[in-house]
Amino acid sequence: MALTLVEAEKLSNDVLLQGVIETVIKDSPILQTLPFIQIQGNGLTYTRESVLPSIAFYDVGDTWAESTPTFTQATATLKIMGGDADVDNYLRSTRSNVQDLETAVIEQKAKALRHTFEEYFIYGNSATSSKQFDGVRKLIDTTATSDQLIAAGASGATLTLAMVDQLVDAVRGGKPDLLLMSRRSRRKIQTLARAAGNNLQVGTGVLGQQVQLYNGIPVGISDWVLDTHTVSSSVETAVTGALCSTIYALRFGEGALCGLSSPEMLQVERVGQLETKDATRHRIKWYTSLALFSSISCAALIGVKD
Repeated sequence: MALTLVEAEKLSNDVLLQGVIETVIKDSPILQTLPFIQIQGNGLTYTRESVLPSIAFYDVGDTWAESTPTFTQATATLKIMGGDADVDNYLRSTRSNVQDLETAVIEQKAKALRHTFEEYFIYGNSATSSKQFDGVRKLIDTTATSDQLIAAGASGATLTLAMVDQLVDAVRGGKPDLLLMSRRSRRKIQTLARAAGNNLQVGTGVLGQQVQLYNGIPVGISDWVLDTHTVSSSVETAVTGALCSTIYALRFGEGALCGLSSPEMLQVERVGQLETKDATRHRIKWYTSLALFSSISCAALIGVKD
């Protein structure tokens, strides 16, 4: 079953956990909409459709040719992310009348968890470190030519709305649920739309907040999408060293891009009193990963220059 963190928050009776989840999803366009499949075990093996079987026309009496589809198998392994938050007992005892120090410390840890997830949602690479899950840059594979990769130019080019339309069209099976980009790319799209006499539309997000829309698709801003990518021969060769950025068109769901999680989803544990110092420790952890069930459900526009 796919469950978003927004829905998971409603199902929890733990006030502390609800507060952590609310902090995690509050400013994240990804975590507000990305569904998670809760799995038993440490990973999920799934099959992607590669090539459809062929269909032909026949005359009466012809010999019919048989063909079968081909598939590729992929495995996503749950990774452990999290951290400990220590609250000094003396400070909690003497200063909690001014501010709930324990809540404040745990909230900051939750924000750090959100930032880490958003960064690795983009740039995670298990080949670089086996502790990481693969992010959308690797799942879409912006380093190799494919139908899901739209290059603004051989070494990058100034963004146009026609490029964004081409990116949207590269996603099959339905419209993208999110256009994820840097602030610079969003400003450029806003400028282009304004010059065309049509500002970006405004809609309502899942938390009731205002969101910008391009052709009815929510525009998500990620501070982790870099504007320093290097593009050569219409593929990304590095994420630093030049002035290019990437815009991702993402369709979410069990048959598209989906998060994976242990049944407990995000967890907050009270470890208790520490032996070596006068403090109480809480542990925030998440066993999570990403799975791209259909390669045509996501696309990337690379080489975006200002």
